[in-house]
Amino acid sequence: MNIVEEINKLKKEKNAIILVHNYQRSEIQDIADYLGDSLGLSREAAKTDVNIIVFCGVRFMAETAKILSPGKKVLLPRKEAGCPMADMVTAEDLKRLKGKHPDAKVVSYVNTNADVKAESDICCTSANAVEVVRNLKTERIIFTPDKNLAAYCQRFTNKEIIPWNGYCYVHEKIRKEEVRLAKEKFPDALLLVHPECNPSVIDLADEVLSTSGMVNFVKKSHKKKFLIGTEEGLIYRLKKENPGKEFYAAGTAKMCRNMKLTTLNDVYLSLREERYAIELPEGIIKSAQKALMGMLKYV
Repeated sequence: MNIVEEINKLKKEKNAIILVHNYQRSEIQDIADYLGDSLGLSREAAKTDVNIIVFCGVRFMAETAKILSPGKKVLLPRKEAGCPMADMVTAEDLKRLKGKHPDAKVVSYVNTNADVKAESDICCTSANAVEVVRNLKTERIIFTPDKNLAAYCQRFTNKEIIPWNGYCYVHEKIRKEEVRLAKEKFPDALLLVHPECNPSVIDLADEVLSTSGMVNFVKKSHKKKFLIGTEEGLIYRLKKENPGKEFYAAGTAKMCRNMKLTTLNDVYLSLREERYAIELPEGIIKSAQKALMGMLKYV
C-alpha cells in the first residue's frame, strides 16, 4: 500500500478531513478534501463535522481552524511551518498601538497569530479586506500586519488607515521591473496579482485577486494566457483545472519556504500519531472567535 492510500485509510478510521492551502506542494494539493485560500479554508473548518482537521498550511491557518472549531482536534503536520508576516506583529505591539489611537478600530488580516486576532475588532482576508474596511463603523482603522494590503484597501475608502509595517516576503519579491518584462514577453496574457503585492505591481495588474479569486476568474475567462503574480504553488492548481489555458509566473517564480515544508510523510505521521495538535488558551479562542465570525459575514 502506498503512502496516499495509507493517508486515506487513516482519514476514514479517524473521521478526519485534510484542508490544503493553494501554495502547498503539488502532491499535497492532490490529497486535499478541500483546497483553497485562507477564507475558503476558514469557512470549511467552521462547517465541518469531523473529529480531526489536518491543516496543510502554516500555523496561523491551523490556529484559525481551532478557533472556529474549538471542540475538534486540529493538527499542523509540520510544527515549524510558520508565517514570517504573521510574526511581524505581536499582541503586545498591537496593544501599544491601540493605546496611541484609542478611537481607532483594529482590522487584522487573517495572516496573524491567534493572540493578535484576540486583540482585534475584526479580521479580514485578501478576498474581503476592502469590504470589511468599508463596512466597519469607524473613520480610523489600525490595519495589521500587511502594509501592502492596507494600501490596497486605502484605494477604495476615504477612511484613515494606520498600517502596520509588515509584509509578505514572497509577494514583496515580485518587482515591477520583472513584471513589466513578463508583460512584454506575453503581451496577450492577462496579469493577475495578489493584493499583498507592492502598490507599484498592483498598478500594472489587469485584475487584483485572492488566490481563490484567481481560480474563479480564470475558470470563467475567455482568455487563454495568464501571468500570475503570487506564490508559484497556485500555478500547479490553475494548470490542472484549466488544461486548455497557459499560465506563467509574472517574472521569476516565487516560493514560500514555509508553505513547502509539509510532505506526504508529515501528513501520514500527523494522522497516525495525531501530532502536532494546536492548543490555545480559552480566553484567546473566545476573543479571536468574535473577530473571525465578524469576518465570515463578508463572503
